[in-house]
Amino acid sequence: MTQQGAVLQGYNNELVKCIEDLCMQKEELNKQIQQAEEEKNRLHREIQVLREQLEHVCENLAQKVASRNELDKILAETEAAYMKILDSSRTLLNVLKKEVGSLKHNPELKTN
Repeated sequence: MTQQGAVLQGYNNELVKCIEDLCMQKEELNKQIQQAEEEKNRLHREIQVLREQLEHVCENLAQKVASRNELDKILAETEAAYMKILDSSRTLLNVLKKEVGSLKHNPELKTN
């Protein structure tokens, strides 16, 4: 019977060792889970910060695009007005040249 008791004791020792190994594996896995959860939480915080930064950049970009569009409109209107001024100046110059030319052919204005 002592031999059976020794065998049973050997089984018991192996069983205890296996249970201890499983407990150590569980502890290690718990540590890994905790680290993964901490990493997940950190990433969520970073994502939130990045979302807020992106929102700010998008708002800023929209304001700048609107300002640029307004400047484009003002510039186009100014260029169109300037072209009208140039056309008017050219027309005025042509009229003035005609008048001066007519005056040169007018015998009353010729000096003796």
